[in-house]
Amino acid sequence: MKHLPELRTVQCFAAVVREGNVTRAAEKLHLSQPAVTQQLKNLSERSGLTLFTRTSKGLQLTPDGAILAHKAEQLLAMLDEFRQTARDLAGQVRGSLRIGTILDPDFIRLGAFFNTLVRRTPSIRAELTHGMSGDVPARILRDELDAGFYLGDVNAATHSPSVGRDDDEALFHRVELASFPYWVIAPPGWEHRIAGRNWDELAALPWIGTPPASVHARLLEPVFRQFGVTQNIITVVDQEPSMLAMVRSGVGLSLCRDSIALNERQTRGMVISDTVEIWTTLDFICLTARRQDPVIRTACDILLQVWE
Repeated sequence: MKHLPELRTVQCFAAVVREGNVTRAAEKLHLSQPAVTQQLKNLSERSGLTLFTRTSKGLQLTPDGAILAHKAEQLLAMLDEFRQTARDLAGQVRGSLRIGTILDPDFIRLGAFFNTLVRRTPSIRAELTHGMSGDVPARILRDELDAGFYLGDVNAATHSPSVGRDDDEALFHRVELASFPYWVIAPPGWEHRIAGRNWDELAALPWIGTPPASVHARLLEPVFRQFGVTQNIITVVDQEPSMLAMVRSGVGLSLCRDSIALNERQTRGMVISDTVEIWTTLDFICLTARRQDPVIRTACDILLQVWE
């Protein structure tokens, strides 16, 4: 066969095979019977094969015809898949998404988020940058990130910059994913030193401090300010593993997410304050002006689904 058959020829051949006769095939294809018959004749002549034999019950495929019929069905199925893929791609959200991540991937459900994102919108190219929660808003404002995870109410944060706007619209759009407490943890054996102590008393004990952009610093600063006391920071670390190691070794107190604190108490004997805690939220944030951006909106929708 020197030339490939036209698509219409293959469609006519497959339709006749399915229906068993030319009349019903022509009706399905909205063609005349002579037109369908001519397509079958063209295919037979160009292939040099006898495709059908006539019987009292109608047309019957020859062995060669049966092989070609199978290939015709495969070809048409591939064309249907091609069309569907083209339709899907045409309707897909496309673009890049620069996301600021914080904490550990499991806690923010990063794996589940990206699994769904890639499966649902493969045309979105995501780029991750890990850092401290407090740095995410500034990086969004500098157009280094499109969106990111954040702990607390970004619009109420003291470091959140103000810009000239004529309305009361918040600078950042927040999608709240979860709320949870931070607890004060102490080295093993410190039960007697922190039991029943309030914030003003705890402030005088040695503390492991964190950089201003960390959630620990942002949560503790207003609390100690409210009590009119200064936190007794004896060292500063910027990594949670280092902070936990120092608490374990007896250096001092620290703030800690509830789930980690419970694990440390069970496995390492750390002490958890029985009097104080600070609640916060895990949010996904972007500029309010960009909240309707298709790529950002898709990410927000998927995160809400993952956190349901």
